Amino acid sequence: MPVDSYRYLPRSFREGFEAFPIQETEPVRADLAVAITDAKIALMTSSGLYLENQEPFDLDTELDNPLWGDPTYREIPRQTKQQEISAAHLHLNTRDYYVDFNVALPLDRFAELESEKRFGSLADTNYSFMGYQQDGTPDWRRDQGPELIGKLKEQGVHALILAPA
Repeated sequence: MPVDSYRYLPRSFREGFEAFPIQETEPVRADLAVAITDAKIALMTSSGLYLENQEPFDLDTELDNPLWGDPTYREIPRQTKQQEISAAHLHLNTRDYYVDFNVALPLDRFAELESEKRFGSLADTNYSFMGYQQDGTPDWRRDQGPELIGKLKEQGVHALILAPA
């Protein structure tokens, strides 16, 4: 099913966004400080997943201002079960996440890879945020990003893999 990423933008904005040039960037390469077989890996998704017992991402402000995205993140434990997951994101079709959240945050798949000893271990805490962030929302760079990096260091995480939605 196609997703209309521009659904909540004012109609007058749509043409401009569709005509936006795609930015070409150089690939980022980072060497691990340890062998992959010893590495602790955390996952992060931009799909707006959250646990039923957590505060949802702020969709009301996004509806009022379609260029804004909630800059906060949610912690998702590695043992999370399907029935514990919800999703809040106005720029994505979240329906499939309620069938199998692994399409957005592949915790179960990485647990399988861990059991096959393809890497050291999956972090106990993984992360989710709402991927629609604009330059006009500096909170992520200034606040949430550094905070998240601190948490990753506290857990002894060697690599963070982004599972974009």
